[in-house]
Amino acid sequence: MSVRLAACAEMIYGELPLIERVRRIHEQGFEVELWDTRHRDISALAATGARFSSMSGYFGGSLIDPDSADRVVESAEKLIPTALELGVERMVVHPAELGDGGVAVRPLHRSTGQMWLTGLRTLERLGRLGERHGVVFALENLNTVLDHPGIPLARAKDTVALVSAADHAHVRMMLDLYHAQIGEGNLIELVRSALPWIGEIQVADVPGRFEPGTGEINYSAVAKALADAGYTGVIGLEAGASGGAGLAAGDEALSAFRHAFTPAARREN
Repeated sequence: MSVRLAACAEMIYGELPLIERVRRIHEQGFEVELWDTRHRDISALAATGARFSSMSGYFGGSLIDPDSADRVVESAEKLIPTALELGVERMVVHPAELGDGGVAVRPLHRSTGQMWLTGLRTLERLGRLGERHGVVFALENLNTVLDHPGIPLARAKDTVALVSAADHAHVRMMLDLYHAQIGEGNLIELVRSALPWIGEIQVADVPGRFEPGTGEINYSAVAKALADAGYTGVIGLEAGASGGAGLAAGDEALSAFRHAFTPAARREN
């Protein structure tokens, strides 16, 4: 058994147009993660032949806000045709609305029971929407220490609680280990406990948000824990290249990522 590897086209090979980034990632045998697909040439993206593992699944509203949760579902429904054209498997949502740079549109630093209930009901609605169209909505955990302050219910343990409570086959967790390391740590136990609810895993090292091997996370141990648990889903590199700009730096980052999560690649060295 082995995992499937993907790379986020938004964070690597940034000197290239998006279509060229997608082609280069695809040519090296990786699947592709996307963020916001609006105002992009979807037909051209589909024509690259790449397999798209995930994309942003909404563009307005807050999952946990009763006054704007409808906008989450409505915007998700508008993105369904794009997901179907690209063959995207997972549409990613967050606990609250994010603006430019991932900043909270309406920062809040305390969670309430109403937020929990609204988040649960919204996930249930997304699950029914996903079931109708054959896609999965994946709720991503975020860190509120560095990158996303003011986002309630963003910790991995909160995300697991919401997804497990929704208990729907078309609602899963996008487990981001970069965010989890900054906010919570204890990654190996986290992947074990969250395993039944994981739809996809994203990785980057800490600090810096670069490829595995550039920071403090022991990704070899994480990879072993995932293998021991029988995980065979997608692991996506949502990271920049530590070598900076240039094609060689991006290639090296992808190689390091493959090495961290592919047993055969590790045995060759």
